[in-house]
Amino acid sequence: MHILELRHVEKIYGEKENQVKALGDINLKVNPGEFIAIVGTSGSGKSTLLNLMGGLDSPTKGAIYVKGKEIGSLKRKALTIFRRRNIGFVFQNYSLMPVLNVYDNVALPVTFDSGNHLNHGYIEELLKELGIWNKRKKYPQELSGGQQQRVAIARALVNKPAILLADEPTGNLDSATTVEVMGLLKTSCRKYNQTILMVTHNEGIAQICDRIIHIEDGRIVNENNFINTKPSDAGEGGDFTC
Repeated sequence: MHILELRHVEKIYGEKENQVKALGDINLKVNPGEFIAIVGTSGSGKSTLLNLMGGLDSPTKGAIYVKGKEIGSLKRKALTIFRRRNIGFVFQNYSLMPVLNVYDNVALPVTFDSGNHLNHGYIEELLKELGIWNKRKKYPQELSGGQQQRVAIARALVNKPAILLADEPTGNLDSATTVEVMGLLKTSCRKYNQTILMVTHNEGIAQICDRIIHIEDGRIVNENNFINTKPSDAGEGGDFTC
C-alpha cells in the first residue's frame, strides 16, 4: 500500500474573475521510506502542495490518502488528531516555542495527545542521534540556527509519524549546516524507515533524495528517480543515500 496518494488534486483560490489555480490535476504515489524532493520556482505551487498533503489545507477537487485514509473525509477534530499522530512538519523558521527548553519543545506534540504515552527513552535517542542531547535544557534563543532545526526535526519525529513534511528546512542555514541537516534527514529516513517529502528551490540539495518532483505553474512536469543511484554518483552529500 502506498503511504501517500494524491488523485487528481486541484487547488483554486478566490472566486470568479479573481480565481487563481494554484494546483491542477496532481497525481502522485509515495512508497514507505522514500525521500522525495519537490522542486519549483517561487509561486509554482510546491508549498501549497505540501500544505494539502499535511491536511493544513483542503483541495478544491480530488482526494488525498494518507495510510489509506482519505483525509478530506475527516471532520475537523478527527483530522487534527490524525495529523498529529501521522504527519510531522519541519519549517524553514523552526517554529519552536521560545518559553520551552529543547526537551520540552520536542515532547510538546506528545503532551497534546492524551492517547499517546511520553516515551522518554525515545526522546533521548532522538536528541542523541541529532547531536543535541547536551542542549536539552537550553532554550531556542541559546541555540544556533542549525541546532534549532535539529530540535524541529526531533519534534517532528517524536510521534513516529508516517510522513515527515519539510518546507525549505535548510533555507535559513549556511552551506555547511545545510549539509549536516540534510544528512540527518537522510539518516532518519534510513534508521526509522521515515517517509519524507521536502520542498526546496535548491536543485543541488534535491539531488541527494530518492526522487525529485518538478512543479511548474501548479502541475508536475517531470520526475527523476535516483533510488538506484550509487552514493558515489549522487554528487555532494552522496554519503547520505537512503
